[in-house]
Amino acid sequence: MKTLLSTAVFSILATVAALGQDASSKKIVFDITSADPKVQETAIRHVGLMADSYPGIQLELVVYGGALPMFMKEKSTVGEKIAELAQNKNITFAACQGTMKRHNVDASQLLPGVTVVPDAIMEIVTKQNEGWGYIKEVAY
Repeated sequence: MKTLLSTAVFSILATVAALGQDASSKKIVFDITSADPKVQETAIRHVGLMADSYPGIQLELVVYGGALPMFMKEKSTVGEKIAELAQNKNITFAACQGTMKRHNVDASQLLPGVTVVPDAIMEIVTKQNEGWGYIKEVAY
């Protein structure tokens, strides 16, 4: 009987703790390096769905390497969706300055709403150290 009571109390406390966590305390950083437009479309879809499903969640999509054109005015295949999602104050789009330098791209060539971070990998590691969840977007 004592074990049953202890188990019941533990279950209730665990449930209350889980319910107490709302989406506003959740933070996810998405890592994308793929030049594949399908991967980029999937990443944007994931960010959009998460934002719609969990109002208040903090989301950041970090782009470097071959994915840089995703954030460029003249090359992006998802530019309209990025512009739409950038209106949400809980979504950040970050381009790697190192990648931009390697490809001779300056900030004026980026879509409105895209920020520049000095180093994408350090941005992701910093977010993870701050407790952000991590998603690597890859081809399926």
